[in-house]
Amino acid sequence: MIHTESLARTFRVGKETVEAVRGIDLDVAEGELVAFLGPNGAGKSTTLRMLTSLLPPTSGSATVAGVDVVANPAEVRRRIGYIGQKDGAGHNYRVRDELLMQGRFYGMSRAEAAESGEELLRTLDLEALRMRKVSSLSGGQKRRLDIALGLIHAPGLLFLDEPSTGMDPQNRANLWDHIMRIREQRGTTIVLTTHYLDEADAMAERVVIIDHGRIIADDTAETLKAKQAGDRLTVVVRPDQAAAARALFGAEGSDLEERPDDDGVALSVRVDAASHAMPGVLARLRDAGLDVVAAAARRPTLDDVFLNLTGRSLREGES
Repeated sequence: MIHTESLARTFRVGKETVEAVRGIDLDVAEGELVAFLGPNGAGKSTTLRMLTSLLPPTSGSATVAGVDVVANPAEVRRRIGYIGQKDGAGHNYRVRDELLMQGRFYGMSRAEAAESGEELLRTLDLEALRMRKVSSLSGGQKRRLDIALGLIHAPGLLFLDEPSTGMDPQNRANLWDHIMRIREQRGTTIVLTTHYLDEADAMAERVVIIDHGRIIADDTAETLKAKQAGDRLTVVVRPDQAAAARALFGAEGSDLEERPDDDGVALSVRVDAASHAMPGVLARLRDAGLDVVAAAARRPTLDDVFLNLTGRSLREGES
């Protein structure tokens, strides 16, 4: 569905040249759900805008849904759905009318647009709102309407640029429930950018991490976490036993960390499958006469992956 080679975009800011995207090579297969992850200014949205033909690349090439984005941008737009960061519907129009107009803009007959619109209203729980003005909808309802507008012409590829930003957790969960249901029904390929690490972790089959305009990691969330961060096992011991615990516990894993704790000294190591390793580790410490005050197994996050790759936190980048 997507193939790029050395895709790049620069901007002129005063007398300076800013390299927003610095040569991206990317392939997305039909039916995949791929998340672009990275801090503000990393190049996520610029990449999306090039792939959707809204912004011409400075160099490199991109084929989207079988069409070159530079040679035939209009055909690219016919074949994709795009949900931007802002609400897309006209606030003074009724919900049903917006869907009909959007379908007509794509060359559908009035009957085709009406049929597709009714199906999406049902799927996205908007049936009761069909005659309401867009301005009267809640934020979550407006985002669901945006999804409907992007899908009215049944595209095989849908781009979502931060679809749930600003929504409360319940509305975010509801929105994703609708998106995943539509994807299951239609087999839609989805590419999204998001600020929410939990969304990328839970929803995406692939996570593409972008930093300073380059792809620095591309794999499943679980593989990235296992390879780049790994589980951590932490034990807390009495201060007088810290040296002995350090010598024994440090051999259990790698990347030993030590820090003061309210109950003594906390020692942490990186291990495979920390929750499964914990009983054996605790037994060996106990057999050595060491008193473990507390213990915890922690799974890594995508923020840990970014921290390991770049030396800084994704959350710090967002702030």
